[in-house]
Amino acid sequence: MRILMVTPGTRGDVAPMAGLGSSLQSLGYEVAIAANPAYAALVVESGCEFKPLPGDLTELITQPAPGAKASSGSVLTFWRKLTDYMGNAATGALAAAEAGADVVLANSVAPYAYDIAEAMGIPALGAHLQPTEPSAAYPPVIMNSALSLGAWGNKIIGQRAAAGPAPYDAPSARLRKELGLGKQSRAAGERRRRKANATILHGISPSVLPRPADWHPGLVMAGYWWPAMKPDWQPPTDLLDFLADGTPPVFVGFGSSAQIDPAFILEATRRAGVRAVVQGVEGALGDDAIAVGSIPHEWLFPRMAAVVHHAGAGTTAAGFRAGVPAVGIPVYTDQPLWASRIASLGAGPRPIPYKMLTPERLGDAITEAVSTPSYAKRAAEVSAAIATEDGTGPVVEALRNLPSK
Repeated sequence: MRILMVTPGTRGDVAPMAGLGSSLQSLGYEVAIAANPAYAALVVESGCEFKPLPGDLTELITQPAPGAKASSGSVLTFWRKLTDYMGNAATGALAAAEAGADVVLANSVAPYAYDIAEAMGIPALGAHLQPTEPSAAYPPVIMNSALSLGAWGNKIIGQRAAAGPAPYDAPSARLRKELGLGKQSRAAGERRRRKANATILHGISPSVLPRPADWHPGLVMAGYWWPAMKPDWQPPTDLLDFLADGTPPVFVGFGSSAQIDPAFILEATRRAGVRAVVQGVEGALGDDAIAVGSIPHEWLFPRMAAVVHHAGAGTTAAGFRAGVPAVGIPVYTDQPLWASRIASLGAGPRPIPYKMLTPERLGDAITEAVSTPSYAKRAAEVSAAIATEDGTGPVVEALRNLPSK
């Protein structure tokens, strides 16, 4: 079976799918992953075939430092750029599918993949890293907030948000016209699939976010899909030396969500009296900190006293897997939800919204994270629960249950 994964987005969107693809390859499936060129090596190293989706979402979404003025440009300009990005991704996805596929797995921002599959007469399954289904259990992730609106409010606002305009609406409509399909809005397509209990697999641990009671039967909480780790990967010597030269440090990194001046971070970690591993910066940071590039979280996080991050889905998952306390600093979309889950599960202090971040607040949160024994205890318990889950199994089951041609 030839599987095409359509994964527009950032590294955090691609890495879990590449890990899932690697697992499926080992079971005899042929997997191709359509992603932005920046992640070609990530895909190939996982053992999957790379298919290009033009563009780079990171350039559009990276936020300035806390308190800094955002770059000039209106909301309308941003929306147009995002629509252009999605349009290019849709075109790339079509080319990838036309090269050969028996089934398509579409992430949460690739609804046009369903249109492509419909035109080709092949099945499509959702493969989401976020809970996008309207539910009483959580507010819609596009609200950039984890503040519950109450069961009724969460559900109703979630339904209205799902039916509202999105930057992939125009690309979906264009593709349907080009492919000779009947006119149907993206929102109407989602309603139709929801009514049919269409399968959407979620790479989310039910130990972290229990499956909501109001989900329809086709919505599957599969468990986390872990990024593939290169078997020959070796940590940098300077990082090994730093780790061996003192107490376990605290990791601080914000992925592609934000860029923060190292001085800001060091003021916070020194306020907390901890050593630091800082990702995403360059140059010497002093005897009590080290700057690192891309280091597998699977290797790095278990060696930390705590982790501070933007609460992206994959990074949050890696923190839970490592069983260490975490401080969530959510920036946008689903990040407030995951940051709130860290606190709700007792694995770290209350999150600090990115716009409210100061060195003082960050330093105090780090101090709380490393000095509260219950956080480490609960983090270890969640880690143990996650270790019993098999995120690949439900995906294989869904693939086997697809109707044969």
